[in-house]
Amino acid sequence: MTDFTKVKANLEKRGYAVTCFATAAEAVDYLDGKLDGKTIGVGGSVSIREMGLFDPLKTHNTVVSHWEGSRKEDAAFTQVYLSSVNGLAETGEIVNIDGVGNRIASTVFGHEEVYFVVGRNKLAPDYDGAVWRARNVASPKNAIRLQRKTPCAVKGDKCYDCSSPERLCRGMLVLWEASSGIGRTEIVLVDEDLGF
Repeated sequence: MTDFTKVKANLEKRGYAVTCFATAAEAVDYLDGKLDGKTIGVGGSVSIREMGLFDPLKTHNTVVSHWEGSRKEDAAFTQVYLSSVNGLAETGEIVNIDGVGNRIASTVFGHEEVYFVVGRNKLAPDYDGAVWRARNVASPKNAIRLQRKTPCAVKGDKCYDCSSPERLCRGMLVLWEASSGIGRTEIVLVDEDLGF
């Protein structure tokens, strides 16, 4: 099992609540039990989709996601927001890259609660490693998934800091601490690979 001790302690020092699970199924059960009668926004998180969280939550919450037929803007006005990360430093910094800005905006302002669901594959030893991972692992994989004609998608190996009109990585957000624009932020660590 992955040792989440260091990252958990560092995240808690930065104002986050942290829970750890051995499997995605356990994390789904936890979130499904915790969130009831809420409006829940979800951005374009492959992690959330892969773990099958939409179906159980929809039975007793209102889930708003562009993957479920809603507009991206609608998720910004929910009580709860679910996301993942592109890189999480063991030192506690959270790194996300976005093209439209809906996901990074919703993780720092306007919701009662935000939950970051993070698979072990997102961990990096430090801040520089988390930024590198976000740019050179997550971003190219997302560009490939969305069939973009960017150098990172064509070559599939790293970020080229391109100026392509199809570029996905237009903004990067680094959270050094839990945002004061959110009521409560929790990091859900999962000892499985999730998303990109």
